[in-house]
Amino acid sequence: MNSGNQHIVQLLEKFSRGEASPADTDQLLSLLQQQGEDEKMIAFMEQQLNGYQPENAEELAYWKEKLKEGAAAITGITEENTARPVPRMQFLRKWGWAAAAVIVTVSVGAYLYTNNSSKPAAPAVVAQATHIAPGKSGAVLTLADGSQVVLDSLGNGMVATQNGSQVMLKGGELAYAPAGTASGETTYNTMTTPKGRQFQLTLPDGTRVWLNAASSLRYPTAFNGNERLVAVTGEAYFEVARNNRQPFKVMVNEKATVEVLGTSFNVNAYDNETSIQTTLLNGSVRVANINTTQSSAVTLKPGQQASLNNHAANNIKVINDIDINKVMSWKNGLFNFEGANLGEVMRQIERWYDIEVVYEKGIPNVEFEGKMTKDVPLKDLLTMLDRSDVHFRIENRKLIVLP
Repeated sequence: MNSGNQHIVQLLEKFSRGEASPADTDQLLSLLQQQGEDEKMIAFMEQQLNGYQPENAEELAYWKEKLKEGAAAITGITEENTARPVPRMQFLRKWGWAAAAVIVTVSVGAYLYTNNSSKPAAPAVVAQATHIAPGKSGAVLTLADGSQVVLDSLGNGMVATQNGSQVMLKGGELAYAPAGTASGETTYNTMTTPKGRQFQLTLPDGTRVWLNAASSLRYPTAFNGNERLVAVTGEAYFEVARNNRQPFKVMVNEKATVEVLGTSFNVNAYDNETSIQTTLLNGSVRVANINTTQSSAVTLKPGQQASLNNHAANNIKVINDIDINKVMSWKNGLFNFEGANLGEVMRQIERWYDIEVVYEKGIPNVEFEGKMTKDVPLKDLLTMLDRSDVHFRIENRKLIVLP
């Protein structure tokens, strides 16, 4: 191994032990950015992973997938050196493969090494958030008779029988399977995800739905009649089973409808967001505003988004060339803060970590850039915010943003 390669490995080992200084960080990233150094970094990571004894195969696969996808972000926020009137805080230095893998190295280091005495102490306000874990899979299912089933703690098996369907839970997903002839009366179930929970289900027609935190979906236990009608609040992603004879329709917050035949789309309709957004991934959907005296509707093409003001009756605005990866980041386990203001960031944090965010003197005018995985404790996210011009304090599960 030549001296340059050896120096890279030495710096990576310092990262693993939590001993890297800011100067080490800059030097390592500069070295890794040079052409050809990614392979050396990957080899080191594989060596680290192979030396780590995971509790199970899934855990090892998780870390290797993190490495391959580069799905982590550099911890630390740097302010862009631009003349923009709105400060922009950057979560992710765009170093690509190398930067992502450095953070995987740091994360794995927490398992590989037990001596953390050399790490700097976390800010006091961040330490207070140690007990607040990230969200996870979970939901409450309300059956037709009003009884409720908490799905978080259930194992695989039958949950209930509802009007000719067996409600089954398998691998963290709820599904409806035919179990006889449905009665003429339409019965409804409602799935609700509290703050800090996400869940997915397969409807009786085969349509798959992913629910984000603080959301709900009301649907019949059997689709009868001329259409398949469901109602959603919050945020949900749909992969609709095609049935030309029975269109699929989504009622959104009792303010809009989305009608499809067979397609994939995302609906974001939180009451505390400024607009209801329907984003089409593939297929075709028709979005209609039902709160106006005159009919207002648009038909979307893939990559387009329909935006409707959440608090006023107006026409639907169509936005082209939407960043689909950003829209779908919640489903893929990521926070994507590209171009988001502080209010948007805090609303996402509030829903995922089941906390309350309040502002002592208004919302600071700050924009953010970058991404990070959603499986980190709140303290890790607050560590980054604490290094920016955003200041706060914590009182139990209340995050108070200071001026």
